[in-house]
Amino acid sequence: QVQLVESGGGLVQAGGSLRLSCTASGRTFSDHGMGWFRQAPGKEREFVAAISRTGGIVPYSDSVKGRFTISRDNAKNTVYLQMNNLKPEDTAVYYCAQGYGGWPGGRTADFGSWGQGTQVTVSS
Repeated sequence: QVQLVESGGGLVQAGGSLRLSCTASGRTFSDHGMGWFRQAPGKEREFVAAISRTGGIVPYSDSVKGRFTISRDNAKNTVYLQMNNLKPEDTAVYYCAQGYGGWPGGRTADFGSWGQGTQVTVSS
């Protein structure tokens, strides 16, 4: 079972930036698509971004399009989420996830392994 460890969350003012990282254990990272989801208090987990095993981008969530960028480095077993122009409504726990296949969709059911999450808080 792969282990996913997120880092990079924190407290930032509106308009600021953060970069999240997620490092995976094991030797099959490059075989799988990867994704980022988030969950705010009292809300369901929602899709943010995903990337195929070769770097193809799944369309971003409308709420983050133009502000967030997903990328991956297969040599480092790491996927990133660059978040710019952050807004208070971006406040949530952000989860990294590994897809079952090489090109994931945008549903939680497309992903089989999840990290424990990292908190992002954006103050106004």
